[in-house]
Amino acid sequence: MVPTRQLLRQIAPDVCVAPQLTPEAMADLAALGFKSVVNNRPDFEEGPDQPTSAQVQAAAQAAGLAYAYLPVQPAYQSPEEIARMAELLAALPRPMVAFCRSGNRSGKLYQAAVTR
Repeated sequence: MVPTRQLLRQIAPDVCVAPQLTPEAMADLAALGFKSVVNNRPDFEEGPDQPTSAQVQAAAQAAGLAYAYLPVQPAYQSPEEIARMAELLAALPRPMVAFCRSGNRSGKLYQAAVTR
């Protein structure tokens, strides 16, 4: 298993993106100093073995992290989804991590939200 720290890619001074994170990774994120997590991956995107948002949320909250679920599709993020990400960026404590399957969609969503 890859250590959580190695999964993170910094895209702003206080924002990182990551591929799919497990419920177990939430305690690692808190230990690394993160304050919030945004899950951009729809539940069951890759089948029943993928952790659900509810599982990740419970672990995040148990670790003292703020949590938001904003599932978006890989190829298209709507203006409403981009606006919601901008709201989350403004409201959630930092540093934060956003994740999806590979981290790319979260990175694109972040860029769209900060440049809108």
